[in-house]
Amino acid sequence: MPRPRKCRRVCHFPGTLEFAPAGVSPRAEPVVLTVDEYEAVRLIDKEGLSQEECGARMGVARTTVQQIYAAARRKLARFLVDGLPLRIEGGDFMLCGGEGAGCGGCFKRRYRQQYAESKGESMMRIAVTYEDGQIFQHFGHTGQFKIYDVEEGKIVSSQVVDTNGSGHGALAGVLSALNADALICGGIGGGAQAALAAAGIRLYGGVSGSADQAAEALAAGRLDYDPEVQCSHHGEHHHDGPCGSHGCGGGHHCGS
Repeated sequence: MPRPRKCRRVCHFPGTLEFAPAGVSPRAEPVVLTVDEYEAVRLIDKEGLSQEECGARMGVARTTVQQIYAAARRKLARFLVDGLPLRIEGGDFMLCGGEGAGCGGCFKRRYRQQYAESKGESMMRIAVTYEDGQIFQHFGHTGQFKIYDVEEGKIVSSQVVDTNGSGHGALAGVLSALNADALICGGIGGGAQAALAAAGIRLYGGVSGSADQAAEALAAGRLDYDPEVQCSHHGEHHHDGPCGSHGCGGGHHCGS
């Protein structure tokens, strides 16, 4: 029996999930780059890591990184040379919340250590994109989250947490490190929605006004939100596929 594939740890979920050359037919079959292949390209080609360093970040062996990276480069070559659309989705991955061996200097690890310990089993933790008491309207650019702990339908504590300048690709990992169960926000793109689904975080989008009032309403089960929220700002493109249908946090199980 073959050994099950190990989940690849992804720190930055892609903010843009689809690319298409100018003039390409909408019926053209896209090249599909998996999320873990995207992460290998990001770490090696953009961040300048070696394959060994990339493997430490992703929690896999260097030989596995070689295979992932080679497959990704072949797909990117087809995208560029043949002029095909490119879609990023699927793969065997888990969204990193600061728990990995290569996360020693990451602020998400500090968040995970602090917030995992303070959360009881019966507690619900709500995160809200936050600015000056209001719900910040663009998830990918939020500088702060306000975190609310809820027990028996009532808020028992709250705290404002900085995102340390994280872009939209890393914010779902920040929420995972904070051990959040749900997010309240305004606009949010398809890539960020997929990242939240992969992290198992419930989304309540399209909400505006007071952050405290929204959190209280969600705690009481009466929050008015938009389940079809979309946001085209800042290159966060929506896609028509089911968000979170792949990845270890979104119902796709891979071995350890």
